[in-house]
Amino acid sequence: MKIAIPMADGRLCMHFGHCEQFALVEVDESDGNSTRTALLTPPPHEPGLLPRWLHEQGATVIIAGGMGQRAQQLFAQSGVKVVVGAPADTPEDLVAAFLSGTLVSGQNTCDH
Repeated sequence: MKIAIPMADGRLCMHFGHCEQFALVEVDESDGNSTRTALLTPPPHEPGLLPRWLHEQGATVIIAGGMGQRAQQLFAQSGVKVVVGAPADTPEDLVAAFLSGTLVSGQNTCDH
């Protein structure tokens, strides 16, 4: 499993399409431990580009604060699970909470 998290200043960026980097966390599904984290700089933002790019990077789960409906639809078409409304936390804490089933997600902070 690879979990992608949009980042700014070392924490989740609340606006998916305008983040500085993505943390791509590889998780061993047999024991639930993260095995590697890579920080990737995304290509310049264009509608529809980031879902395709993250799918190409192998992402299977996206944890985001806010994400537009079109991006969510594109991820769904690729079989990528999307969690929106996550808090602005560190990738380590977000992944640990997601894996333990305790990730509290709220309202999608994106309105487009």
